[in-house]
Amino acid sequence: MTKVFEGIRVLELATWGYIPSAGVALADWGAEVIKIEHPAHGDPMRGLVLSGLAGADVDFMFQLMSRGKRSVGLDLTRPEAREVLLALAATVDVFLTNYLPPVRRKLGVDVDDLRAANPRLIYAKGSGLGPQGAEADVGGFDFASYWARGGLAFVSDTGLENGPPPMPGGAFGDLQAGLYTAGGVAGALFHRERTGQAPVVDTSLLGAAVWATAPHIAASGLYGIDAAPRPQHDRPPNVLSNTYATADGRHVTLVMLESDRFWAPLMEVVGRRDLADDPRFADAAARRENNTACVRELEAIFAARPLDEWRDVLSRQRGVWSVVQSPREVAADPQVRANGYTRTLPLDGGRTVDVVTPPIQFDGARPDPVPAPALGADTELVLLESGLDWDRIAALKEAGAIT
Repeated sequence: MTKVFEGIRVLELATWGYIPSAGVALADWGAEVIKIEHPAHGDPMRGLVLSGLAGADVDFMFQLMSRGKRSVGLDLTRPEAREVLLALAATVDVFLTNYLPPVRRKLGVDVDDLRAANPRLIYAKGSGLGPQGAEADVGGFDFASYWARGGLAFVSDTGLENGPPPMPGGAFGDLQAGLYTAGGVAGALFHRERTGQAPVVDTSLLGAAVWATAPHIAASGLYGIDAAPRPQHDRPPNVLSNTYATADGRHVTLVMLESDRFWAPLMEVVGRRDLADDPRFADAAARRENNTACVRELEAIFAARPLDEWRDVLSRQRGVWSVVQSPREVAADPQVRANGYTRTLPLDGGRTVDVVTPPIQFDGARPDPVPAPALGADTELVLLESGLDWDRIAALKEAGAIT
């Protein structure tokens, strides 16, 4: 694999999922990522067990967010540890953090503090609600800042449940915003390469959600509505851009936007040529006018066969379609495996976990994942590499500043 960030060193002072996921992407792309953790408890993502997941005994969330990194235990409330951090900052290209501005100022690790040690440092900071405005110092998690406040819960509301749906799974927004942060770092490094100037990179969970809801925001401003209308299953603008249930309770999604191109061939392959000749469904305008009746016909067609038969039938026509898959099925999907979108990560005790790599390839290859480090596993080696001698390291340990 072409490691586009090989030789780039990253210092990460961040917890949970959002900014650590940016560090994972940079590590997968070849960067050396040094994760700073509190020596007593480390990143709270360690050992997190998702509620409702009975019997969970693998810290898979931490593996997803911090694999491939090196861990250094520093208690930044101690002046000696801050000196170590500044020494490390002088040796790296990028600093990643999601610490809030008051905490950064209190610990002495804000932009000016680290730039004094390293003027060429790319300082990348992520927040819940953005770096400007009255709430710049307010914290956030993706369920609140991304899913709820960013409008995604609203536009995902089907109206069939008691309020908007919950966010689908842990770190849903963290992973999106984290990849945006990694992209911002890449842009900043490119700018520094060309000009010698090191930009400050800012991303936020709220900003990532606003990006994701861009069509709804545009429509709401133009037409004075809350969001772009959600197509209803039985009254879609295009019956060939819809989801239908199969005989065995599975679902198939059709996305045939040029419906006049695909309607007759689809009806031919499903054995309903009569519907292609039906004047109610003769063209896109007629199908839209009679969309409920057309959907009922398609529902009956798809409900007559199980999914395996539909895989065969639909593969004989050119329109775009897909099965609605569970995450477990996605992980085993031959196309996912062929492209290396998931990789099997070996863990201690012979266990393995499937991890997802960033959806960007360089020269057609994917990274080989490395397990996340134990807390403080690399402290001594990293400090030695940064110029500290054994006597200084022993003194720092004695003072409780490192682990």
